[in-house]
Amino acid sequence: MGLSTAYSPAGAGSGLVPAPLGAGAGAARRRSAQVRRPRLATVRCSVDAAKQVQDGVATVVAAEAPASRKECFGVFCNIYDLKAEDKTKSWKKLVNIAVSGAAGMISNHLLFKLASGEVFGQDQPIALKLLGSERSFQALEGVAMELEDSLYPLLREVSIGIDPYEVFQDVDWALLIGAKPRGPGMERAALLDINGQIFADQGKALNAVASRNVKVLVVGNPCNTNALICLKNAPNIPAKNFHALTRLDENRAKCQLALKAGVFYDKVSNVTIWGNHSTTQVPDFLNAKIDGRPVKEVIEDSKWLEEEFTMTVQKRGGALIQKWGRSSAASTAVSIVDAIKSLVTPTPEGDWFSTGVYTTGNPYGIAEDIVFSMPCRSKGDGDYELATDVSMDDFLWERIKKSEAELLAEKKCVAHLTGEGDAFCDLPEDTMLPGEK
Repeated sequence: MGLSTAYSPAGAGSGLVPAPLGAGAGAARRRSAQVRRPRLATVRCSVDAAKQVQDGVATVVAAEAPASRKECFGVFCNIYDLKAEDKTKSWKKLVNIAVSGAAGMISNHLLFKLASGEVFGQDQPIALKLLGSERSFQALEGVAMELEDSLYPLLREVSIGIDPYEVFQDVDWALLIGAKPRGPGMERAALLDINGQIFADQGKALNAVASRNVKVLVVGNPCNTNALICLKNAPNIPAKNFHALTRLDENRAKCQLALKAGVFYDKVSNVTIWGNHSTTQVPDFLNAKIDGRPVKEVIEDSKWLEEEFTMTVQKRGGALIQKWGRSSAASTAVSIVDAIKSLVTPTPEGDWFSTGVYTTGNPYGIAEDIVFSMPCRSKGDGDYELATDVSMDDFLWERIKKSEAELLAEKKCVAHLTGEGDAFCDLPEDTMLPGEK
């Protein structure tokens, strides 16, 4: 097993002084984020894996770091390279996960769930590649320091950076959380343009350097149209691999149905969120089940289902802001975990989950070439199929078409970012995103 540890030169004539990446003044660190850092001198330790287990003795051999060395952080500059004969049957190939907006509140909850093995399993080593901005770089170092101090055995690598072309190199999963929040007085069209630029750039970076089978989960709002922009700028990655997060909406819908029925929420299944992640979203109670029975047989109050239930789910984010003083972070992180686990573990028999996916070829009659939340099932291989055993009535279809119209209008607003000509923005109404004031 090879072990390499990076040290930084302290200056001309001063010799080598240990300087873990992450030490140093904030201003110096911000400058270093703008330019490629000089090549680091390296101390490489080569030890026999079995001998290390017995007595921990290592032989130190000086070596030069390769010119292509990526930015690593602190203890995560230790590279564990098991030889083939050292690998056990339980050892799995490292999963590379990129997270944008990695210094934000959602990521502060999410990263530790990823590192703990809660998401990909207790026998799956991972590498975290954290994308921030020049302004957030010092905070990004703080996140990496906390990951260091947590001693997660499955977390084998952490790298930090502000260039998506470096951070996204060879990633298997890209969790795109970072986006500009909607400020006071900001039109939805303006938000679409500002954040759309971010996701167009990130799509191009993924297209250039990520794994060809990378799975992309867009969280930054407006997430449906941002996911569309991202996939349109990544033509070498299957469009089916892009998702917009609507799992938090599904979780909220399950909670409300469980409360009304007087059951625990694990009894609620087959809940779908159709459409856009906005207040036009459609929580589907027609196909949902409670303890295996149709919801409408258990909850016979049709007025509550059609009005209060639907509105509560649509506006839950705003209600949380009024109570909490900020938008949801922990529950969003949980829903990201749920969304990933739904793709890497087989869907329970007869159930499904909600995720915003590319509509081309869908069996429901929803307009093609948009990203729309629909019911999906997975075999646990990261892929999915759309559920076909769903019912539709006039009430449900009418609301689905309203959300569809909103997404088609948003698509026209960002045509300049998807390679489809000049943008023309005429949104049907300025709907608020869940969680906005």
